[in-house]
Amino acid sequence: MSIASSARYLSPAYSLRCLCKRIPHQSQWHSSWFGAVSRGQRGLATVTNVNQRHYDVIVIGGGHAGSEACAAAARAGARTALVTQKTETIGTCSCNPSFGGIGKGTMIKEIDALDGICGKVTDKAGIQFRVLNRSKGPAVWGPRAQIDRALYKRYMQEELNSIPNLEIVQGSVADIIVDREASDGQPTEGGHYGNINGVRLKSGEIISTKRIVITTGTFLGGEIHIGLEAYPSGRMGEAATFGLSKSLKEAGFKLGRLKTGTPPRLDGRTIDYRNLASQPGDDPPMPFSFMNDRVQIEEQLMCHSTNTTAETHALLRKHLHESIHIRETIKGPRYCPSLESKIIRFHTKERHMVWLEPEGINDHVVYPNGISMTVPAAVQEKLLRTIPGLENVTMLQAGYGVEYDYVDPRNLRATLETKMIKGLWLAGQINGTTGYEEAAAQGVIAGINAGLSSQGKPQMIITRSDAYIGVMIDDLITKGVSEPYRMFTSRSEFRMSAREDNADLRLTQLGRSHGVVGDKRWRHFQDEKAQIDELRELLEGKKLGSHDWIREGVQVNLDSEKRSAFNILRLNGMSVKKLADYVNGVDKFSEKIARRVEIEGQYAPYIARQAAMLKAFLRDENLRLPPNIDYNQIIGLSSEERALLNTTRPESVGQARRIEGMTPNGCIRLLEYVTKRKRIAAASEGVLGESLVGF
Repeated sequence: MSIASSARYLSPAYSLRCLCKRIPHQSQWHSSWFGAVSRGQRGLATVTNVNQRHYDVIVIGGGHAGSEACAAAARAGARTALVTQKTETIGTCSCNPSFGGIGKGTMIKEIDALDGICGKVTDKAGIQFRVLNRSKGPAVWGPRAQIDRALYKRYMQEELNSIPNLEIVQGSVADIIVDREASDGQPTEGGHYGNINGVRLKSGEIISTKRIVITTGTFLGGEIHIGLEAYPSGRMGEAATFGLSKSLKEAGFKLGRLKTGTPPRLDGRTIDYRNLASQPGDDPPMPFSFMNDRVQIEEQLMCHSTNTTAETHALLRKHLHESIHIRETIKGPRYCPSLESKIIRFHTKERHMVWLEPEGINDHVVYPNGISMTVPAAVQEKLLRTIPGLENVTMLQAGYGVEYDYVDPRNLRATLETKMIKGLWLAGQINGTTGYEEAAAQGVIAGINAGLSSQGKPQMIITRSDAYIGVMIDDLITKGVSEPYRMFTSRSEFRMSAREDNADLRLTQLGRSHGVVGDKRWRHFQDEKAQIDELRELLEGKKLGSHDWIREGVQVNLDSEKRSAFNILRLNGMSVKKLADYVNGVDKFSEKIARRVEIEGQYAPYIARQAAMLKAFLRDENLRLPPNIDYNQIIGLSSEERALLNTTRPESVGQARRIEGMTPNGCIRLLEYVTKRKRIAAASEGVLGESLVGF
């Protein structure tokens, strides 16, 4: 792979705002489209030039969403370019040096099941692995890993540089170029108002493409806050991007502002660990990737914990007025709040936990998880020294807040393609999410679908019942966001079946059917699945009555029911190893395969009870709504429901049901509309068939 720098201006071109015509009033949602542009300004319909570079897919941004998106598009067979401001910052972890957690860890496993890359890279760069919620059932386990920042960035760049069909282009995108001639100001049959034609870099160079994935993270209109100071930046020391925000606004996309923050960085050599609680990793560490049985760095580092004090809180309250970041007009992450927010919201709490996490093996920098803050740097330094163990700490970098633009995700389809512009996908924090895992999960889906589109292949849709990724996307596109969205296991109604341990069984075959899972992973998956199926078959083949099980020393209820050895796995403390005395051949399987089958056995009755709910869910999901539907023509909808439907433009009756504010009556009216359309379509096909026979 080459790393090309955009440096020369090839031809004049019109940006997105100059390749458009006014759209007639369609609804409250669409009325803002290109409102300031007249018909006389529409400019060129295409931007082709024999000297221009061309790619099937262009991904903008080299963060976690962008890395997964460009790799996924290339796996789908698309000639792909990753355009990023600095090639050396690809794979940088802007905030905490960790991946995974409750809900989040499951998504990393799902990305890996689709042949994504962040799980494999984490297994190489991880320095401490722990499964959160281990004391509870596997349905809510949260795999998590501390990583070495430098190693993660290095291995991610190596991974991307090894991918065929992928080129990295250094440059900053000033604008996206859209051709709106095809729509003539009216929505196409697919509901689009224009087609992607390329990007214009700040250097003036035009790169042509029909498909773009925007993954700008906090760089979209980014502004850093420390105390009362504010300056444009997406990450400390790196410039924000503003051209894309302007393009998206002028294209009619609804933009909002969100905020996040990061804590100060500490010199670990100046921390007194003697009286602090230590936290070791799991032994042995559990890898993220289904391709790995072991992680690369098995000698794990130790984390430590401390806490804030009454003195910490008093000092912070005294200086709250010196931070512009805590204003409530812009929403921050509710589930990962700044220390200022904790003091305000939980004013009776006397102390807050602080995790001291090393940032690398050969790195003395420590990340104090739990105390992101934006008060002036001098105040931060004083505040840190009120925390046990940090009395003499040296602060290497002040904590800061970031405020940035996001696009209302209700603009998106389930594929993460925008409803307004054909060939434009959005992924990551631009859609209102927070966290590396949420960004990477959106990136892999957007990249896969952009790549498939370039090859003329069907799109890949993951539903709520398939994966946590599907839950997140559905939440975003049906409900929108009012604060940064974060994944939890509680968000999924299918968490009994969508667990971290079976992500490959749920998704790898789907990915293979769409051509985005490579041969190596597919062979590995087939081999492991064959072993799981064989072991389960052996266990299900051994059936005994309750008297016989009791004679064998297995305590079951005394009844007339015959139970298989697979059913017996539901009993507390039961394992495949213990059943080896009763079932021939089960002792030949590895501990990993045995554990996977044990979990399947434990959850089998719950999954069976979930089947009816799943059937109803899939029925509603399969009732598709036309993208250009006129909700004003559907009798019986309230004005509020029409406004909600015009804003969200759901793709199915199932999605419509999940929109907050939709009533049961409104859903019935939609169902009647879909049913009527089906009857009319069937009747039309019948008439056409008769006429052809007569001919």
